[in-house]
Amino acid sequence: MTRSGASGRSVAAGAPHGTASLFEEPSEILRHRIQPVTRIWRGSLGEDPERNSCVTKRFDVIRKPPPWCDHAERRAILEEVSVPLPVEVGIGTRTRIGYSFGSLVTGSFSTVPGLLLLPYLTDTLGVPSAIAGAIVLLPKVWDVVFNPIAGRLSDASLVRHGSRRPFLLFGGLAVAVLFAGIFAHPGFGDTALDAGYVMVLYLLCATAFGLFQVPFNALPAELTASYGERTRLTSWRMGFLAVAVLLAGGGAPGIVNGIGGVAGYRVMGVVIGLVILLGAVLMVLGIRDAPVGQRRPGAQGWRDLVSTMRRWRSFRRLVLAYSVQALGLATLLAGVSYASRYVFGDPAVQTWLFAGFVLPALMTMPLWPRIGERQGKLWGFRAACLTFGVGCAGLCAALVLPVGVSFVFVALAGVGYAGIQVFPLAIMPDLITAEEERTGETRAGVAAGVWTGAETLGMALGPGLFGLVLGIGGYVSGVDGVVPQPGSAVTAIVLGFSLLPGALVLLGLPLLRRDVLEGR
Repeated sequence: MTRSGASGRSVAAGAPHGTASLFEEPSEILRHRIQPVTRIWRGSLGEDPERNSCVTKRFDVIRKPPPWCDHAERRAILEEVSVPLPVEVGIGTRTRIGYSFGSLVTGSFSTVPGLLLLPYLTDTLGVPSAIAGAIVLLPKVWDVVFNPIAGRLSDASLVRHGSRRPFLLFGGLAVAVLFAGIFAHPGFGDTALDAGYVMVLYLLCATAFGLFQVPFNALPAELTASYGERTRLTSWRMGFLAVAVLLAGGGAPGIVNGIGGVAGYRVMGVVIGLVILLGAVLMVLGIRDAPVGQRRPGAQGWRDLVSTMRRWRSFRRLVLAYSVQALGLATLLAGVSYASRYVFGDPAVQTWLFAGFVLPALMTMPLWPRIGERQGKLWGFRAACLTFGVGCAGLCAALVLPVGVSFVFVALAGVGYAGIQVFPLAIMPDLITAEEERTGETRAGVAAGVWTGAETLGMALGPGLFGLVLGIGGYVSGVDGVVPQPGSAVTAIVLGFSLLPGALVLLGLPLLRRDVLEGR
């Protein structure tokens, strides 16, 4: 048998090892190593021996490129033996639901620390607000560095084993255990030691969350290549996310306030940890039979990654817009506990504020994909940003408005929040697919890693930024819950809860240019 290499080399059956083995049947060892990959492909392509032989050879090339094969030749060979899935492959309801269960993990971890970690530090452990803000921030800054690494590792695992499920399972289990530990409050008897314990556990938990969230964000680009199906999948995911945010954001403060003190935080940590555990397990089980699209070699190193991000202007713009908006959302979340106590005058209002924000988001979640189908994803994204901004602007007058009117603006912000969650995550897979087709290399994992790192930084900076605003306003920390505050601190709470998050979300609008981001 004789075949031609990418540069015209003749590859004969009797050629030295590393060339002939490229097109011959792989050894039993290699066949065993790539069995998960070929099994997934056969589930989508059928049992045609010739086509599956191409798949086997394709992954042999990815795993062990021949010595003579440079980067361009390797890509050409992969193109030759490529067996891509059809462009418009749909996915079933079971897969949509299974994938969406992962939002129990992301929703719980993204919401509860943003709501309760800062007040836990300032009002239960007695940590000064500026230091507490730094404790919340530092582990997330580490995640900005770690998440792209997690993306590369996830891509490598996908090429080698044909699945991102090991990362998802390990990351989800670790998040559940470590989250409960954050609020366990061992009671060292020293504020500095207690604060250090929280910071270390939060650092480990944030790292584990990166191992889960990065492959979770990469999956939509691989589960389906359909433009509309990705929006529907994202809508399901965001619907589950809204439920998770509602349950965690409303239930966690309810547990803390109902039990009270350190015990309340401990029980809350265990309950939310169990919710995270349930979401991770159900998600991994739900996608075990899901199709996997075309596989390509991934980025080879940091230089490759930096070069990719430098050239990928559309992705950079989307990531920057989303990270700034994540900062705004995190600032709003961080202010809910303080606003309920010092603006609305009742800690119990925190649960109602959260419900008033999330329930409208949940009810309008199915409407945003329809708007995207009629007007385009980018148009819908802009409309969602403006809706959120108007809602936040109205909350600037919360001190003088009737409570009912304030809740109307809270609901309006929630409607905008739903669209802000749906559209960026629906646009991202379109950009990934376009870039993978342009370069011939896997980009889903590294893109999800950069995306998650940027989002993580924004979500981490939110409580830190709100803590800085509290410090400027002269906020007084304490260990007994509600402490009388000066008028300047109350004004700072109002502005940090309303004007600041709205302005940050609107800052992303200039980056949302149609010629760069429109998915088709």
